[in-house]
Amino acid sequence: MENIGAFLGFWERGAQKRSNFEETASRSVKRWASTTVFLSFFMILFIGSFLYWVNVILFVVIQSVFPGSLLREEIFASKSSEESLGECPEYFRWIHKDLEPWKHTGISREMLERAKAHAQFRLVIINGDAYVEKYKNAYQTRDVFTVWGILQLLRLYPGKVPDLELMFSCGDRPVVKKRDYEGANSTSPPPVFHYCGDQESLDIVFPDWSFWGWAETNIRPWNSILEDIKEGNKRTKWINRAPYAYWKGNPYVSIAREDLMKCNVTDKYQWKTRLYVQDWHKEKKQGFEKSKLADQCTHRYKIYVEGQAWSVSEKYILACDSMTLLIEPKYYDFYSRSLVPLQHYWPVRTARKCRDIKFAVEWGNTHTRQARAIGRAGSRYMQEKLKMKYVYDYMFHLLIEYAKLLKFEPRIPNEGKKVCAQKLASSQNGLGKRFMVESMVNSSSETLPCTMPPPFEPLSLEAFFENNEMIKRQVEMREKDSWESLKFG
Repeated sequence: MENIGAFLGFWERGAQKRSNFEETASRSVKRWASTTVFLSFFMILFIGSFLYWVNVILFVVIQSVFPGSLLREEIFASKSSEESLGECPEYFRWIHKDLEPWKHTGISREMLERAKAHAQFRLVIINGDAYVEKYKNAYQTRDVFTVWGILQLLRLYPGKVPDLELMFSCGDRPVVKKRDYEGANSTSPPPVFHYCGDQESLDIVFPDWSFWGWAETNIRPWNSILEDIKEGNKRTKWINRAPYAYWKGNPYVSIAREDLMKCNVTDKYQWKTRLYVQDWHKEKKQGFEKSKLADQCTHRYKIYVEGQAWSVSEKYILACDSMTLLIEPKYYDFYSRSLVPLQHYWPVRTARKCRDIKFAVEWGNTHTRQARAIGRAGSRYMQEKLKMKYVYDYMFHLLIEYAKLLKFEPRIPNEGKKVCAQKLASSQNGLGKRFMVESMVNSSSETLPCTMPPPFEPLSLEAFFENNEMIKRQVEMREKDSWESLKFG
């Protein structure tokens, strides 16, 4: 306090002296001000020209001594590293994480054969040709369209995918349980490719079949449906959309979805929702007229809820420009782990979903600019970070890194059959054939795959998870305060 008082006293005495000085100086200034302004103009012009030429000379000298040393992003700071360097999106880093269980041991033939018990098919790539050995029937045509997607990768990057051998599971839930391979005497886990994972599993996550179309539900390939949804977004601007949370789907595949239906509008409760049952058998008979995804971007908020495991619907919901209300997921697919709450979606707790949804809708309707921004960010993520080129690049880099771990020579199995795109497409009919033709890669890529980013640093990954949890807690506290104010207000 004494130091602060001394400082303030010094400032007051200085102020008095400055006042006297200013009175004297102002009279002198008036006499020579006009002359000084004229001379100052030419002095500034001279100094500016001098500094310009110094910069030019320095640039030439540095470039001659260190050619190429001035990076473009240092000169044009507005250019992102991804644009200038062609680096893959952030979620590609999860490839390293998914393959981490075999980082030190590699993958032996014995490990691969143990994976057979979980697989619908074995895929072998040798000299750019694909061979498939089938073990179990998959639900609908999941296996067929998964193989189709891999064949398109081989057409996009001919001769660049290395020889490899893998096992693929086409079920809903992950199959390799982490707990079975923990402890000092445990064996290495079998490598199984699959569409999703969770914190309790070790499945290697791969893009799902619907990126090339889902014939049984009339959902077009991702490239096409993304354009359809983009046009749907233009038809109904966010501010003109119904101010409710929308969901339409099959509620009978999981407890989470059945429970969600309790949040529908009733005479007693108004949870700000519009929830509808999707009867796919009825839709098929009616030509899928009422299930077009591009026609479902008409509400300000859309709900994502898991089915038996993760749901392919997540990408369609996020692409809608509506603020996605993401009911706390247990499972993840290859891109969703990098989504950030309040940036790409609004988090909703499973146990309090009705109240959380109501609060989110009411908050969004009173904070329209922020709610619209969250919806737009999620949609932009789908349009820019999940475009089909990046889906193929993710597959490419995953298979490259996987092949590096193999400690054996891939071989064509006795029951393996060679598959090619034309023959596979001709074996289909109806929507299956149409979607294959629609998603076929007709020429090789003129550009290289994006540059694979390095693995996560342990501390940065920990900070990422902690930040996400902190954001969710803030949302919970805000909602709690809101309900308390209503209760006691």
